[in-house]
Amino acid sequence: MRTRSTSRAVTPRIRCAFVPPYVEAALADNAAVSSVDDAQLDLSEAARRRRAEAITRDTGAGTTPSLAPPPTGSARREVYDSGGSTNQRVTLVRPEGGPETKDSDVINAYDSAGVVRSFFRQMLNRDSIDNRALDLVLNVHYGAQYNNAFWDGDEMTFGDGDGVIFSGFARSLDVVGHELAHGVTQYASGLVYQGESGALNEHFSDVFGTAITQWSAGERPEDADWLIGDEIMAPDLYGEALRSMRNPGTAYDNPILGKDPQPARYADRYTGTADNGGVHINSGIPNRVFYRVATELGDTVVTARMWYHALHFLPPTATFAQAAVQVAESARVLVKAGIVEKGAAQVVRGAWREVGVG
Repeated sequence: MRTRSTSRAVTPRIRCAFVPPYVEAALADNAAVSSVDDAQLDLSEAARRRRAEAITRDTGAGTTPSLAPPPTGSARREVYDSGGSTNQRVTLVRPEGGPETKDSDVINAYDSAGVVRSFFRQMLNRDSIDNRALDLVLNVHYGAQYNNAFWDGDEMTFGDGDGVIFSGFARSLDVVGHELAHGVTQYASGLVYQGESGALNEHFSDVFGTAITQWSAGERPEDADWLIGDEIMAPDLYGEALRSMRNPGTAYDNPILGKDPQPARYADRYTGTADNGGVHINSGIPNRVFYRVATELGDTVVTARMWYHALHFLPPTATFAQAAVQVAESARVLVKAGIVEKGAAQVVRGAWREVGVG
């Protein structure tokens, strides 16, 4: 059963799920879909409640972090099998350097976590999720046909999907990269998971997940599909996705899920209370900005470096307007450092203005 180390400070628990609540609700309301029942919705709702409880920071309020804080682990991977239960860390099936198993979900979770770790280390000079060698704990086979995956504040958990709407979530590098990136945001900025700051939180996960996928595949931005979640679509939804960074609002349109509600411009943003104030819905607005900058500069990883630099300077309750200013400033700083080509700051400002911000 689940055990936890007490070697580091305990912080409020959060959970960031891959499948948005409005997609789960659409599946639950569809009489033709039998795999999403009340028990599964309760699991996801409980995850969202814990996620929204508080901003999670590595240092407590009023404390001064050490200039050289001790490592929190060794950045090793540990894959656990939940065995269909809703418990975590049930059976350790593959530790770092352990023999490969015959379970494809274990293999993919382990390998994808390695790719994510390598990306942050090699491309962004970051030592694991917290920049202090946090161990990467991954749980597979969570729940019965659980149609989601989530980061809960210190580890990853993957459902198997129902095989009809969604396939196994651990099989997608996109999912692993997106969810582990929530941890990066948690430690680097702590963007509150509500309203515009929450939409930025989701946006940064899409940015890093996409950058990792393109980097791993050796893709140029003009060759990438810029889709989020297309890899987990099972036969009934094959060819659809959960989000499109290129064209927000076009990821899906079908009788099962309904129509993608993401806006592409700030004037059309969602202002209601659902989805934690539109954290998934409105993430399409900055996603479009990142796509425009990456394609104009011709390099998704370089663009991700600007966004990564900006992340460290955003306040927890950052707005889109604040993000626009900071990303442009980060571009200017990196141009001066010779990391980004001249003109990047102007490209960034133009992309934000195109969506109606700035």
